[in-house]
Amino acid sequence: MPDAETPQIPDRLYFRIGDVSQLVGVEPYVLRFWETEFPMLQPKKGKAGHREYKRKDVELILEIKRLLYDEGFTISGARKALKEKTRPGRKKAAATDQVPLQFSASTSKPRPSLKELRKELEEIVNLLKKDR
Repeated sequence: MPDAETPQIPDRLYFRIGDVSQLVGVEPYVLRFWETEFPMLQPKKGKAGHREYKRKDVELILEIKRLLYDEGFTISGARKALKEKTRPGRKKAAATDQVPLQFSASTSKPRPSLKELRKELEEIVNLLKKDR
């Protein structure tokens, strides 16, 4: 069910770039840029060379806009999220399906501090310098 902010997509076969721009709320140059960044967004070009977006393209553009503008994803992060979503045979992991990892005190070892790690690395570097 679409939320209050998702625009209603008219029941048409094809949409021109200006129509999609108005519907989605981004400039046409943004749509053209997204076509270069998201390989799954490939509108067909008509005989005159104009872009013809299908309904699935408009839905994809709305999803891209949501990821970039609302969720704060980077372009590469949004691309990765869309690939994960459209990957066949994979189940979508809902937040309720994720189980947090729990470590008991008896099985987990204390982690060394950064100072200890740095000291060990410096010792290794000194040993390597001596071997030269």
